[in-house]
Amino acid sequence: MTEPVRPTRNGGRVVVGLDGSDTAWHALDRAVGEARRRGATLEIVHAWPWARTDPLAFDADAEPQRPPVEIARTVLRLAMARAAEQDPDLRIVPTLTPQDAVPELLRIGGRAALIVVGTRGLGGFTGLLLGSVGLRLAAHTHRPLLVVRGDAPAPAYGPEGHRKVLVGVESGADEAAARYGFEDAIRRGARLRVLYAWARPRLFAGDHALPSREAVALRAEREQEVTYRVVARLREEFGQVRVQEHTAHSAPAQALVEASRAADVLVLAVQRRTTRLGMQLGPVTHAVLHHAHCPVVLVPVG
Repeated sequence: MTEPVRPTRNGGRVVVGLDGSDTAWHALDRAVGEARRRGATLEIVHAWPWARTDPLAFDADAEPQRPPVEIARTVLRLAMARAAEQDPDLRIVPTLTPQDAVPELLRIGGRAALIVVGTRGLGGFTGLLLGSVGLRLAAHTHRPLLVVRGDAPAPAYGPEGHRKVLVGVESGADEAAARYGFEDAIRRGARLRVLYAWARPRLFAGDHALPSREAVALRAEREQEVTYRVVARLREEFGQVRVQEHTAHSAPAQALVEASRAADVLVLAVQRRTTRLGMQLGPVTHAVLHHAHCPVVLVPVG
């Protein structure tokens, strides 16, 4: 089995959003492990937008005049202590900000190696990934985003269950996600499973001619060939990684969610589209975020 790579001293920065909820603490634990494996600095970001109305909230020399400000500071101190207990050598940067959650985390994490959030929270960075705040973050980030489900806590580092990284691929455009998967397998000392899934569309009556089943199958076969060529290049580059490639003839979301039962992390390319409502995530990404059995890394494409 592949051994975890030794982290470098300058592994960039891992940014985690914290709001004090149970899920946020799970996300923090994951972030500690991610920073440790990279040899990165961990930045813990705690947002309280209401604090902009309090001139003393961010005066380090002033006595806190409002209990909520002290609560925010206490949450941040507890988070630092929790992270330091797990890894005493970890460099930790605390950030307390009065700005709104999504734009501030996008700004702070704009050059990070990884951004980490939980699926649900109290309305801050990890608040309601299944609602507007988290979906906006996933739809707009240009950096890899690790989403930690609240019902799947895990140790921050060390042996992690299955020791398997799962990557879902659809086409050659997903090379960035596949590369992340190879790199993560090295960091974790894990195996890599690359899953390509497709399903024939249902035929229905309408005004437009639909492609034949043969044409649909041929297109899927060509896309699969392109994907496998991408994986072949990465296999050669990352020769120490044990790779398993698998094709599932079923709906992609269903196949990925089921395969996530036996994975420590699922890596997925984020292929976003612009609508009159702004940037939107695709249906597969939505389904995986709702139902995956392990943390999910979203790697932006384009």
